[in-house]
Amino acid sequence: MKPVAAGILNPAGHEGHRAVSIYPTVTALPNGKLLATHMIGPAKDSASTTIELRWSMDNGDTWSNPRAPFSTTVDGRRGSLLAAYLTPITPEHLIVAGAWVDRQTYPGEPLFNPDTEGTLPMEVVLADSHDSGETWTPWRVLPVSNGLGPPAVTGPLIRLPGGPLILSFETGKQYYDVKKWYQTVWWCVSTNQGRTWTPPAIKFQDPTGRIFNWDQKAGVSPDGRIATFSWTYDYDSRRYLNIHRRISSDEGNTWTTPEDLGIADQPAHPAVLSDGRVVLIRNRFSGSAGASRWNRSEGAL
Repeated sequence: MKPVAAGILNPAGHEGHRAVSIYPTVTALPNGKLLATHMIGPAKDSASTTIELRWSMDNGDTWSNPRAPFSTTVDGRRGSLLAAYLTPITPEHLIVAGAWVDRQTYPGEPLFNPDTEGTLPMEVVLADSHDSGETWTPWRVLPVSNGLGPPAVTGPLIRLPGGPLILSFETGKQYYDVKKWYQTVWWCVSTNQGRTWTPPAIKFQDPTGRIFNWDQKAGVSPDGRIATFSWTYDYDSRRYLNIHRRISSDEGNTWTTPEDLGIADQPAHPAVLSDGRVVLIRNRFSGSAGASRWNRSEGAL
């Protein structure tokens, strides 16, 4: 892959509510436009972070002014939005899956509890647009049992060739839970374009609690195979491992043994080409939030 252009998608401000701009995504819409999402706020972990949208009609050369159409209040609770992932369903129908944080239950506390490794209460929230992202329905909460731990969506919906949608999320620990952390990746399935979902099912978990499959991303090849890419972490040695890939040929029922790809860093959502090849973007952290940039990641074929 050869970069042909670079630019700033969303400039971060020096202070105030737009001091930080992170977690960008870009989705190609059936109408030829690009629709980007990004989180903004006064800090990376803030009770007032939210998600903005920007459109491009010239393949990313220029972008519209930002819009923030999503409420940060869910079921009457005040919160913040961390990330949002878009999936085109039909030429006009989009579904957004968001990571929402409850900032009301433990007011003033940070997202992550360093003493217990728990996180604030979270929800996976969904909304629909039937006009290519111009307007959106109110949030609806993915029904997840409270016993699973705070859920966090980590990527767009997975569309299988036959029509079903898969929503993947990972769970952490409750905020003051001092027990051992068993990081888990769960899947829910919808066969009616996201209106209802099956109960969560465990897809990936190390029963010893040592290996974490963080921020898992998935893609589907033209022949229906699913590949997942994990930001792999060894909890016991407190170090990141290389990205690991798993492949399923039966819609996620069985999987190959995790394969070490020999490359490090955090994987982004894979782009699967028509011939089955995969472009996998890797995110390298520079230590500062900076701005959302086209060229902040490296590509690998």
